[in-house]
Order: sequence, then structure tokens, then C-alpha cells
Amino acid sequence: MAFEGLTEKLNNAFKRLRGKGRLTEADVKEAMREIRMALLEADVSYKVVKDFVSKVSERAVGADVLEALSPAQMIVKIVNEELTALMGGEDAKLTISSKPPTVIMMVGLQGAGKTTNSAKLAGLMKKQGKRPLLAACDVYRPAAIEQLEIVGKQLDIPVFQMGQINPVDIARAAVEHAKKHGNDLVFLDTAGRLHVDEELMTELQNIKDAVSPDEILLVVDAMIGQDAVNAAKAFDDALDLTGVMLTKLDGDARGGAALSIKAVTGKPIKFVGIGEKLDQAEVFHPDRMAGRILGMGDVLSLIEKAQENFDQKKAMELQEKLRKNKFTLTDLYDQLVQMKNMGSLSDIAGMLPGVDAKALEGANLDNSALGRTEAIILSMTPAEREEPSILNNSRKKRIAAGAGVQIVDVNRLLKQFEAMRQLTRQMNDPRLRKLAKKGRLPGMGGMGGRGMRRGFPF
Repeated sequence: MAFEGLTEKLNNAFKRLRGKGRLTEADVKEAMREIRMALLEADVSYKVVKDFVSKVSERAVGADVLEALSPAQMIVKIVNEELTALMGGEDAKLTISSKPPTVIMMVGLQGAGKTTNSAKLAGLMKKQGKRPLLAACDVYRPAAIEQLEIVGKQLDIPVFQMGQINPVDIARAAVEHAKKHGNDLVFLDTAGRLHVDEELMTELQNIKDAVSPDEILLVVDAMIGQDAVNAAKAFDDALDLTGVMLTKLDGDARGGAALSIKAVTGKPIKFVGIGEKLDQAEVFHPDRMAGRILGMGDVLSLIEKAQENFDQKKAMELQEKLRKNKFTLTDLYDQLVQMKNMGSLSDIAGMLPGVDAKALEGANLDNSALGRTEAIILSMTPAEREEPSILNNSRKKRIAAGAGVQIVDVNRLLKQFEAMRQLTRQMNDPRLRKLAKKGRLPGMGGMGGRGMRRGFPF
């Protein structure tokens, strides 16, 4: 995930501050030097870093901070507030026209991912009850129209295309088509270039003049660092952008673009792409991102992910099964699939306050662990999943071969599963409930995370 290096360096600076009971101006100055270096190494614009450190320093050396009982915590709070302000302060919502359809023009350099991310945003809007239309206005890149049709089909979103004619005519016709067919959003997937040139900008300006879009969103790749900021400025000068969508924020980007774009262009980041899948786009929240950068987690986003991916009806059925001690391997499989849909376990861990996702890398905290467990369960018959006690050596050998694992791995899964069932039985015991209320519940041996270290997610 982006910002890992920045998070680590900032936390090291704060750790040194927390180790001192009282802070002096010299302590704050040293911490600000470390923060400055951390931001510059994260590829944040020099001018942005200079202004940011100046604002934080001015607030941090005040008497109310240096004389506070927990001055280090006060400085963390100040840095959090200034990071949030640097990235826009408040969530920047999509402008929705009072007279449908709302026209959203997607622009950017070639390779930034306009086509895929146009579809991602359309899919995100569809989840919110909208009826989007994708319009193929890139008539130059080979297979661009076909690619848009493929992703549109995967998301069950209609795609409007007229072949390789004038993009301005396509955009105009797409808006008329949306009006006639009840589509309340139109995403115009425009052409890009390897670099900004006059011909590209003229075409985009002509499309803008023809359809008067409600939003002009620039799609930029977070991996290119300050070049993303330079591209944003060039497109903004020519088209007067309304916002930015930052992609590949799940990669090893240093994150400087996210911290610089709003300060340099004045235009907010409205959406971010956090993975390759078509459902991995989300609204950009400056305050939540600041919290993640400072290692404070992002519990709100985690809750939203859970609400999107977990079936409420299935959750109630599972609760009832747990209460009646009828939890099976089929139920476990269903839970693993829903958890997997939320993203990698490392990303989920990174949303929890105080959890260092980087420190968990050695714990094999990834979806491959989920995949191995899924493979074992899927290699079983329905009867074996419902009642694992019927599994003899012959059956285990067949399951291991089908899942591509060893018999010892099957045994380990069954042992962990039985420990889980034992725990649910104990939790449903009225006598243990009374002990739990008194804080005297006996500990469960054998559940101390060994499964995770060996490659199983429980």
C-alpha cells in the first residue's frame, strides 16, 4: 500500500517525541526536520513540504503544546489536522446535475487507466442506485472500444459506441442516447496521449464545448509521483478540471501525488483506485487517508467494506447456527469468500488502529492463506463439509490431492476448525456466560494464531 515508507518514518519521529516527558523547541525542530525528510522522500513537492512544515512548526511551538501534559500527542494531532487540510480538508462529492443526465468527462494521459476507471466509477454509481452509461470516445487506441465493452458487460452497464468517427459527435450522441433511455449518468471515456500535446487538448476542449460536462475528472497514476502533479496542472490549465481520480494507490507508490495535487492545482482528489478489480474504487476521504498515513487506521472505511461485502441475511443465519452449535465447514467457506472480497488481509489489517501492516508481512497475512483453505474445503463432498468426523485417511488423501496440499495440512485445518467449534460450544454454555460476565472466563489453549503463521487464516 502507498505511504508505507512515509508512515514508518513519521511514526519513528513521533516515537522519539513520546519518549520525552516534556518537549523543548529544539525537540520540535528536530522532529520537524525528520518529517520534512520523510515527506520529500515520499516525493511530495518541495514547496508543499516547506509550507506544510512551516504551518505545523508554528502551531507546535505554542505554549499550549509545549506545556501540555502529553505534548507528543498534541503534535500528532496537529500533523493529522494539517495532513487532512493538505489533501482537501473535506470530502469532495460528485456534482450531480438537477437535469439528467449528469455528464462526466474522464481525461488523462495514455496508460493512466481511463477506460478501466471509467467503468469502476460507473459501477460505484450503479451500487448507489444510479443508471450509468459508458461512452467510447477514444477512437485512436487499438481495442479501446472493445475494452470498454468488455468491462461494461462485466458490470452489466450499457456502452454507447459509434466506431471510429469524430469523438465530439460520439459524445454529443451519447448524451442524447442517455436522455432517451433513462440513463442519469454518462461517463465519457476520452482519448489520451503519451504526453500532453496541443492536438489532444484541442479535441478535449471541443468535447467540453459540445456537451458542457458537469464534471471533468483527471485520471492519474499514483506510481509516477510528481509527474502526476505536473500532468494535473497541464490538464487543469487547458480544461479547468473539477477533480482528480488517483489510481494504483494500492501499489508501492510513495504517495507524494496524493499529498501534492490539491495544494498545487487547487482541485480535489474525489476518487481513488485501490486495486485491479472493477469493484476496487472508492471515494477519497482526506481525514481517513491522513489517519492511515499516521498509523491511526481507518475503521470507517473498514466498516463500509464489511457492509458492502457481507450478506446481512447470511450473517443472521450464521448467528443462529453458532447459537445452536451447527457451524459447518460450508459456513466457514462462505465467511472466507466474503472476507476475501474485502481485499487482502494486509490491507484490512492496515485499516485497524495501531496495526503495522508492514510488520505483519512475516506472518503470511495474505490471500494465498485463504486460497489454500478454500481449496481444501472445495475438495470435500457436501457431506464431508457438513460432518468432518466421517473423514478417514483415504478421504483425507483424496482431499489433499484435489487441493494440492499435504495430508498434514488437511489435518491442521480440521484441528483448527474443531477448536473453533469447541469455542462456540463453550461460549453457548450458560455457566461460562456467567463466568465471562465476572471476568473469569478460562482461556482457550491452542488458538494462539499458529494457523496464521502456518498459512491458514485462523
